[in-house]
Parts: sequence; structure tokens; C-alpha cells
Amino acid sequence: MNATQIHVFDTYARCANGRIMHFDVVTLQREQPKALEYARQWLRSIGEESAVVNAESCAYCHSEATAPQTMLDDIIAQGYAIYKMEGCPP
Repeated sequence: MNATQIHVFDTYARCANGRIMHFDVVTLQREQPKALEYARQWLRSIGEESAVVNAESCAYCHSEATAPQTMLDDIIAQGYAIYKMEGCPP
């Protein structure tokens, strides 16, 4: 995939047990509502459907000209990629 630009949304989610997860949602669309939807999809996929993430905790951060191929592969497959930072499962 030859993406012209990727957009990064800095995201925090509070899990039911109080743990905070910090991760980036990476997508080809610079649309915050879509990034928030992707964050919630990912949280459901890892069994954290009750985690709280909202517009204030999923904010546009920056754009890049490209991304690593593995990240682009995820974007092709599901519309987004997740870059885990703090408190996320392996």
C-alpha cells in the first residue's frame, strides 16, 4: 500500500479495574470520531469492552508521510492500527 499520509490519535482508556491504557490509533483518515470508533473496536477485541474512552481522551496528535509495513497491513485489513504505549496487553 502506498499511503500518502497516516494520522495519529493519542488515546487513553480507563479500564474497569482502574488501569489506564495509553495507545495511538493510526489511520488514513484525519477524523476524530472515526479514531474514537476504532479505539473502541480495539478495546472490545482485547476484552476491554467496558473501558472508558471518549473524545477528550482520543485526540489528534500528528500526521506522518508513511508508517511501518506491519502498521500499513493492519490499516489495510481493519482500517486502523494500534501503537501500544503504556498499560496495554502484550
